[in-house]
Amino acid sequence: MPVDKPRPDGRRPDQLRPVKISRGYIKHPEGSCLIEVGDTKVICAASVEAGVPNWLEGAGRGWVTAEYSMLPRATHTRSFREGRAARPPGRTMEIQRLVGRCLRAVTDLPALGDRRVVVDCDVIQADGGTRAAAITGGYVALRDALATAHILDGSGQLPLAEVVVGVSAGIVGGRLLLDLAYAEDSDAAVDMNCAITASGRLVEIQASAEERPFADAEFEKLLALAHKGASLLVRLVSQLFERDLPSIRTHEGT
Repeated sequence: MPVDKPRPDGRRPDQLRPVKISRGYIKHPEGSCLIEVGDTKVICAASVEAGVPNWLEGAGRGWVTAEYSMLPRATHTRSFREGRAARPPGRTMEIQRLVGRCLRAVTDLPALGDRRVVVDCDVIQADGGTRAAAITGGYVALRDALATAHILDGSGQLPLAEVVVGVSAGIVGGRLLLDLAYAEDSDAAVDMNCAITASGRLVEIQASAEERPFADAEFEKLLALAHKGASLLVRLVSQLFERDLPSIRTHEGT
């Protein structure tokens, strides 16, 4: 059995890093926030625009999409500035498509009418879990953007079915851990990212073995761990809007 030693930052295996979400972080977008998950920091900005993609014209529904990028010095060493590339790197494309799918999954697209919402997720500091943070922060920015633009459904409510959040889990040194920081993620035998709604339904699971195949029982335990982390994040996001707070944070990751 693996020794249940403390993690590098002292957290329990089932503990999130401290999370802080600050709404209205940027002046101009209809919705924005800064989400901080440990040392990972992502700015999310949602813009409401007239019109829909060409292939959606006349379909009677709007669209929600996302773009994702990482600043060159968001990591330990400088990376290539993605905006200078003719086409975004494969990882970037994968993540922004993931974020877009997650946000569309909880949005009543017909209620948007002939409009689209573009959610930009820019990583200013990376320490693992950037895609998970982008999903959670993207939802916060999207919700504020819809409220600012007064986009409501037929019942007079925001056209959002429920909260969606992102969370990671993995197997590191034989131990199942929640919310991997970079030092853990880079050494993980199994790495999993989940998008989970407030009702506990799954939008997406990305799970891969880095060293060895993993068993169904291990997957089920990782999923249970992810659900625990997601429920805490959902509670945090829900309190942010229920109390109409400018910012909110967990205490020691709870």
